[in-house]
Amino acid sequence: MSEDDRTREMSRDPHPPRRPAVQAGRLWAGGVATAVIAALIAMVGFLIVRVLLQIPYLAPIEGDIIGGWDGAVQLAIAAALAALAATGLAQLLLVAVPSPMAYFGWIAGLLTAVATVYPLAFSTGPLTVRIATGVIHLVIGMAIISLVTTTVTSASTRT
Repeated sequence: MSEDDRTREMSRDPHPPRRPAVQAGRLWAGGVATAVIAALIAMVGFLIVRVLLQIPYLAPIEGDIIGGWDGAVQLAIAAALAALAATGLAQLLLVAVPSPMAYFGWIAGLLTAVATVYPLAFSTGPLTVRIATGVIHLVIGMAIISLVTTTVTSASTRT
């Protein structure tokens, strides 16, 4: 064996890089908990905007009490679905790409930015309603990013 071959052999890492093993049950339990929290943030945001700030968010304040909650329930369901989608994205990235949480942060952050800016740019409602919608979307997105990232960290172990 030549000296170059011996040098190459010595420089090889005997332990290849390890991929994190994911405890799927733990990951998805955290994802469901994140979905519940995201839905609750949507409901609290709705109440703050409608009751405390008196902004006719998602429905006129004078409208039927039950009818006024339809939009809030839809927002809560959308927030919960976004949290579950983020959990699925995180699991996919964990098995498919290097530095999965870096990609997750970028994707989820940009989607949160879109959800925040979209009502400001494309809604025809009053400015106060558009701002309130954007702020609620921002808070929901930040909570999802934070909680899913924490859940992935907790559910991942090095093999």
